[in-house]
Amino acid sequence: MTTTRYAALLRGINVGGSRKVPMATLRDVLAGLGHRDVATYLQSGNAVFTDTTGADESTLATALGDALRKEFGFAVDTLVRDAAYLKAVADACPFPAATLQGKQLHVTYFSEPVGPERFAAIDQESYLPEEFRLGDRALYLYAPDGLGRSKLAGALSKPRLYPGTVATSRNWNTVVKLVELTRG
Repeated sequence: MTTTRYAALLRGINVGGSRKVPMATLRDVLAGLGHRDVATYLQSGNAVFTDTTGADESTLATALGDALRKEFGFAVDTLVRDAAYLKAVADACPFPAATLQGKQLHVTYFSEPVGPERFAAIDQESYLPEEFRLGDRALYLYAPDGLGRSKLAGALSKPRLYPGTVATSRNWNTVVKLVELTRG
């Protein structure tokens, strides 16, 4: 039996008192889908699990999203990524992650590849020292003063940049923790 460790990344839950998804219920939903070794991290929609069905990431994300809609009565954008992908994204970071605070570096994960043409209208030099780089279905954002003060983060979060694409961001501490939790 083939088993693979995955992380489920939920977008836009438990923020500002709305769209509540208790982590205990998220764990129950994942277990109800037949997944094992289910755990959650923080309250912001990060879960890890072992899948034995052999389904691909997209199928797993759709099944989880459907189950969450049934459980809570609202849609939850969901990405599922395997351990190898999460480690590859962390390893490919174009910024010196080891020398930065976790709040200074973020990864936005995308449901599909996004090319540089989507960002052509953003004048990166006008946002320095903030910077971003694209990776494999990911965008790395260096925001030295943190995300809350980042003007570049605001420019990058415009929905017109991602039509039809699910995008969800995590700070570097969470990126690293998800790699650790999916190691198995």
